[in-house]
Amino acid sequence: MSTPISVPRGLKNVIVTDTEIGDVRGEEGFYHYREYDATDLARSSTFEDVWHLMVFGALPSPEQSAAFARRVGPLRTIDGATVDLLRQVVTPGVEPLAALRVALAAIGVGDRPLFDMDETERVDAALRVAAVVPTILAAAHRLSQGKEVLDADPDADHVSDYLRMATGAANPDSADSLRTYLITTIDHGFNASTFAGRVVASTGSDMTSSVLGALGAFLGPLHGGAPSRALAALEEIGDPSNTRDWVRGRIERGEIIMGFGHAVYRTHDPRAELLKSVVQQRYRTSLVRQATSVEAEIEAAINDLKPGRKLYANVEFYAGVLMHEVGLPPEMFTPTFGVARVVGWTANILEQAAEGKIIRPVARYVGPEPRRV
Repeated sequence: MSTPISVPRGLKNVIVTDTEIGDVRGEEGFYHYREYDATDLARSSTFEDVWHLMVFGALPSPEQSAAFARRVGPLRTIDGATVDLLRQVVTPGVEPLAALRVALAAIGVGDRPLFDMDETERVDAALRVAAVVPTILAAAHRLSQGKEVLDADPDADHVSDYLRMATGAANPDSADSLRTYLITTIDHGFNASTFAGRVVASTGSDMTSSVLGALGAFLGPLHGGAPSRALAALEEIGDPSNTRDWVRGRIERGEIIMGFGHAVYRTHDPRAELLKSVVQQRYRTSLVRQATSVEAEIEAAINDLKPGRKLYANVEFYAGVLMHEVGLPPEMFTPTFGVARVVGWTANILEQAAEGKIIRPVARYVGPEPRRV
């Protein structure tokens, strides 16, 4: 038996596998999908084209792009049984992501293990799950509001159709803003949910179970739940002149400042910088003005109160602002994040399934000495 290796808590900076999907360079403030700068893709590509890149390893030609859109469009449709199930589980207190967990589990009944599938079958399973997630989330949201579920439009683009199904309308500018956000959040290194999904996939389990493993990690407020909390902080602060006292109180109580700081970036988060430019260019609203003023005040306050500790706005800070401006309510901020991240999860699950190696670390026992009879 090989000798166990001690590593930092939380596996910080521990390399556990190789990947061709992407990487985050925290010191540089840079991340990429395959060989492409992710923020460049968010500025210029369709969501479907980046989805194709994540799954197949290359951006599509115009013909491939059209074929891929035709392939995934019909997969957004959910059947009557799924809608009926959602009607049973959705109440005003049930969050869309919790409803998604139930609906995906039901849809995945009978799924074959990835271990028993060939590559084509695995890709089919990945596309099916990633395509249906936005429809389920939108349906759960509308049911929670006492509204009728809107059917998916297989001929519409993925982002516009999601925004329409969730809010009842999708103008081109709002859809384009949301597309930028969704592309920036498809993948981001070996984050907790991606790793969780890969752990499940490493056992040879099915695609739906692997995605549900990722979803379970994503539900944690330290991971997927920050966009709405960051917007709530803006509401709590109110006038930017209140920021310094607000920050001081949070620091004295040892509380996290949602929307600031990142586990990897040691400089400005490139996703936040991109989303900031989008909202400043497109939305001349009081919320945008407040957000940019508060961002500067928080950075200055942190620098004064904790000299040497640099904390910058992360993607969640401006994600909440952008989603508010396109018409999504706070309860749909984290689910919308999930609409993008499920594409990254499934790409990672496919890569892990192809590797065929189970992830099996060990733990150091630190409890009482065991009793021997």
